[in-house]
Amino acid sequence: MNIVIHKAEDRGFANHGWLQANHSFSFAQFFDSEKIQFGALRVLNDDVIAPSMGFSTHAHDNMEIITIPLKGSLKHKDSMGNRWETIEVGEVQIMSAGSGLKHSEMNAKTDEYLSLFQIWIIPNKQNVVPRYDQQFFKAEDRAGKLQTLVTSMGGIEDGLKIHQDAKLSRIDLKTDESFTYKTKSEGHGTYVMIISGAVSIENNTLQSRDAIGVTSTDSFSINTTTDTQLLFIEVPMS
Repeated sequence: MNIVIHKAEDRGFANHGWLQANHSFSFAQFFDSEKIQFGALRVLNDDVIAPSMGFSTHAHDNMEIITIPLKGSLKHKDSMGNRWETIEVGEVQIMSAGSGLKHSEMNAKTDEYLSLFQIWIIPNKQNVVPRYDQQFFKAEDRAGKLQTLVTSMGGIEDGLKIHQDAKLSRIDLKTDESFTYKTKSEGHGTYVMIISGAVSIENNTLQSRDAIGVTSTDSFSINTTTDTQLLFIEVPMS
């Protein structure tokens, strides 16, 4: 088993006024040669966006883009015909940029900050037809058990689909609860973001917004020290 730990305070940080952004991996003006990517996981940004502000229309291609609102409300429009779709807490949004698309993401609220994770995963197919989807996931369905959010195209599991042999999932655990995460294969690695709470993962103590990358194993153990919410991002490492 190999482990890499990314402490919350060691992330890149950018203050754009309307946007407070924490970067787990090299992004925009933040560069760390040790934090380029984790296998196919290229970006994990932890963003806070001011009321009525957001990302104006811009282009992407050949990237799987996943957005998870944590607080507030997001609105989305794109070049595929979607016009200000609303994404609330509990929902997950995916875009396969493929051969190219343009989109805009804005805080839908005029009086509340928006907090979200933005995740980019490198696809296993190039220049696919761009697509968009979103889905609501009940919080009670991840209480003490794994809730699958995103899986690969053609996979049999429920959830949103992307063009990569990846899996995104969440779990909410109570204080002093244990859980064993089982990986798809030893060729996959799992990047675990502590959304909130405190845990020990393979005897490594982690707090809110810390992260750990685990590779070269078929499973690893988690023990909580307080009520905890976790996000798992499992991706091919090569």
